[in-house]
Amino acid sequence: MTSSRAQVYLWAAQRISAMVLGVCVLVHLITMIYAVRGGLSAAEILGRTRGSFGWAAFYATFVLAVSVHAAIGLRSILSEWLGVRGKALGAIVHLVALLLVVFGLRAVWAVVG
Repeated sequence: MTSSRAQVYLWAAQRISAMVLGVCVLVHLITMIYAVRGGLSAAEILGRTRGSFGWAAFYATFVLAVSVHAAIGLRSILSEWLGVRGKALGAIVHLVALLLVVFGLRAVWAVVG
């Protein structure tokens, strides 16, 4: 069983990551709509993001927020709905979070690297 202090931290992390995600989704959608309406192709968009520290930082933040938010949400689902507890719960959630970070940052590198 997770301590009540840990539950509070998880609750706060879930809410903070949701706020970050809200901003990131909004910026991403506005940028993509603006770019597509401006007639840019995917190749032209990638050409503009290549080597950009700003876009790398933005999308890395996006990936980290998604990873935190999804892992905490998955933890709740596994625990409440499926009854997964203890070390198995921690192992599954940490593995999923790690995979999200690794694959997400690989995608960021593909866009800006």
